[in-house]
Amino acid sequence: MIIVGLTGSIGMGKSTAAAALRRLGVPIFDADAAVHDLLARRGKAVPAVLAAFPTVEAPNGAIDRQALGREVFGRPAELRRLEQILHPMVREAERRFVSAARARSEPIVVLDIPLLFETGGDRRCDRVPVVSAPAWLQRPRVGRRRGMTDSRLRAILAAQTPDREKRRRADFVVLTGLSRAHTLRKLKGILKMLRQRETGGRARSCAVQRAWGR
Repeated sequence: MIIVGLTGSIGMGKSTAAAALRRLGVPIFDADAAVHDLLARRGKAVPAVLAAFPTVEAPNGAIDRQALGREVFGRPAELRRLEQILHPMVREAERRFVSAARARSEPIVVLDIPLLFETGGDRRCDRVPVVSAPAWLQRPRVGRRRGMTDSRLRAILAAQTPDREKRRRADFVVLTGLSRAHTLRKLKGILKMLRQRETGGRARSCAVQRAWGR
């Protein structure tokens, strides 16, 4: 099974690319969705987060993510404190996802992880596509998000590996600023190449087993 790490800076079109891959039949692990579940009412991370940040409880007992954001963005020590709570739980959810996919003999899975390079997650992946778009397109996309401010965007970007460095480290760069059709063609091309590689790898493995009489 080939593990693909999909990543990209905020506002670069990663969610759109992930949705396209899902429609193409590829199983997706969504790290942001995993965090959302952990912080929801009765979520596994709620007690630990409230112990660390007592003022971020929502009326329904979940974590108020906007209030939590105000507590950590632009405050590196508090952000690290939150990451120490959430990252191990997200990693465990990822392991369960990969294990289940292997049991189903899936040829390719995608880990949709915003901070893939920042957390060393790329080391767990066979290939890494990075989605990218020019800054003049990125900023309006981000500005439409609820609760986003210039200061919050600066804090988020400061915590992320720069787009130029991500593109340098990527196996594939998917440009999302041209058209959705262009992005879809690029994703289809990547999947085709990876599937051919997986099929070829299986064929070579079978040939080796036959050669050794296994």
